[in-house]
Amino acid sequence: MTILNKVAVPILPSSRIEGVRYAIRDLSVLADQVVQQGKKVLRLNIGDPARFDFPTPPHMIAAVEKAMRDGRNGYAHSLGVPEALEAIRGEAERNGISNIMELFVTNGVSEAVDVCFTVLLDVGQNVLCPSPEYPLYTAVVAKAGLTTNSYRLDEAHGWAPDLDDIRRKINAGTRGIVLINPNNPTGVVYSRRTLEGIADIAREHNLVVFADESYSKLVLDGEHIPFASLAPDVAVITLGGLSKNYLAPGWRIGWGIASGPEPIVQPYVEGINKLLRSRLCANQPMMYAIKPALEGPQDHLADACAKLRRRRDVTMHWAESTPRVSCVRPDGGFYAFPRIDIPDPDEDFVKHLLREKGVLVVHGSGFGQDPGTRHFRIVFLPNEATLTNAYAAISEFLREQYP
Repeated sequence: MTILNKVAVPILPSSRIEGVRYAIRDLSVLADQVVQQGKKVLRLNIGDPARFDFPTPPHMIAAVEKAMRDGRNGYAHSLGVPEALEAIRGEAERNGISNIMELFVTNGVSEAVDVCFTVLLDVGQNVLCPSPEYPLYTAVVAKAGLTTNSYRLDEAHGWAPDLDDIRRKINAGTRGIVLINPNNPTGVVYSRRTLEGIADIAREHNLVVFADESYSKLVLDGEHIPFASLAPDVAVITLGGLSKNYLAPGWRIGWGIASGPEPIVQPYVEGINKLLRSRLCANQPMMYAIKPALEGPQDHLADACAKLRRRRDVTMHWAESTPRVSCVRPDGGFYAFPRIDIPDPDEDFVKHLLREKGVLVVHGSGFGQDPGTRHFRIVFLPNEATLTNAYAAISEFLREQYP
């Protein structure tokens, strides 16, 4: 065999991933470097309740263990195991969702979004995504080689979607709209009036609404209204899972509920099914936790919401009493999105904060924000004492850098 002397040519990645950004985990690389230098890092960047004092309900763990011992370790149906799908349907119907056309279980909500966008969008088309937003959506859009079409959340009006801006952003290629409620990163729970406004726009322009309701049971104040319950005549994919509401993010179990009039939704559902078949199935043993999660004891929710309410209040007290900081109160989930009055880019701020004080938050520009504004996202999952120490460190950093 003859080996020729050739100049090594790097194997470059596809240009499609140039626009893929995921600030939440990208910052973890810098945090790991800080740890290697001997500094302790308090990570307030990733919404993982299992890292803190939010244990996965034991009856769910028992169900998964039983499934494994019963030999449920092979491939499942591409849509999901029947008892899981039955439980998801029952929960959806109890929440007032009708015209259910299909249900499917995925490897986290992330896969559901990837599948649904892939099936829906051709070159030159777009989905409206909120700004600020959970960066999964724009990452999936970028991976597909498409352009993000962002609509504005209005901070002055409690981070509500700016309906006029949505209407302005709709173009000939717009196929859908993403609605995250309770919202990540702001923690806002949307009003009935806001949801009805989105439904009116979707009807007018025949858009699919992707209703991400991953935090629907972690409402600290107010009421969560399932979007699809208000719009049975609109094509809706309701997204949920075990990660947040049931404190099992590492299990990677999400699902989608396709609802709406059959003539409108059925062709899209057939495409989703086709793609789901090509990837075989979600994690079978973990799917056996869905039925006990949705139909079994819900005791963990009262405990989790009580903890989160106290930690939210600690967060708001700090924000309201700290110069250069303001914050819309989060009423759901476990995130806050404070605004900071500083001259520097917020990405520089969070990186410098990490190096100097060992506190890791995520810059607002990683989620999107109005031009000229600066924010950062806090995950307020740690206990009150830990949060108090973290906020004291941030306050000290602000005083030192911006006297």
